[in-house]
Amino acid sequence: MTNTCVTHSIRSATQRSIRRTLACSAPRLATARLSSLSRPPTRPPHPRQDALHSLVVDTLRTTQRRGYSSSSNASPPASTLPDPDRPDLFYHLYNAPNAVSAHGPIFALSFLPEAPPSILSDAVIGWLPASGAGEEAGLNDFVENEKFRELLHSAIQAALRDGADEVQRNGAIQLGEGWMHIHGMSPSCPHIADCPSRNLPALGRIGDPDDIIASVRVENAQINADTYQPMPSYRMCTSDGVLQLTEGLAARLIEVLRERIQEDSSSSSAR
Repeated sequence: MTNTCVTHSIRSATQRSIRRTLACSAPRLATARLSSLSRPPTRPPHPRQDALHSLVVDTLRTTQRRGYSSSSNASPPASTLPDPDRPDLFYHLYNAPNAVSAHGPIFALSFLPEAPPSILSDAVIGWLPASGAGEEAGLNDFVENEKFRELLHSAIQAALRDGADEVQRNGAIQLGEGWMHIHGMSPSCPHIADCPSRNLPALGRIGDPDDIIASVRVENAQINADTYQPMPSYRMCTSDGVLQLTEGLAARLIEVLRERIQEDSSSSSAR
């Protein structure tokens, strides 16, 4: 088989897996939308997910113990695939062996189109095994990058402090006083301005903790960013899709991620 045919085969299988795995199906294909399905019951970790998670944790512990930064073990990805239905989401494919897996190719999910300096970069949302022959990665195979979560909350808190997001400002005005929950948007919506929040609860109800990114205190219709509290149970990737922020928060997150990439690249060059 020629290299062109192999690349085409991998790309086609990857995009099919992406659409089914991460709930990014096109809105016009109503029957294929995972967002229309109820949340699957909790079940034990998938063996592949459990093994991948253990490998990632062990790798991160080793690099920290040796004093490596997230730019260590830098190697470029084989290719970068944009999500077919999420223009803000990219899949950087790293062939084996890599810092996460010695035996199988891995996708590093990112909101940046440019490749991270390392598969272990803080700017990576998480990792997903690339599909092999006769198998496809599933939701339970996704492993979140805890370092990305730290950057996410830092970016959101800074954006709230600066009043950078109109949706959150309007929410504070409507609430007036009390605790306001920060929700992501629905990934199945093509235009973020028209998107509902991901599983937004009915008025007066508290949403699913999986869908609440954080909470913040509103005082006199103003957000007090110093009271920002991350929700530990928030899941970056669910059957409703991958995290998608409101416009102002998303823009600030991109700024923070690019700054971290620049720091990692500078650190790597200094070596």
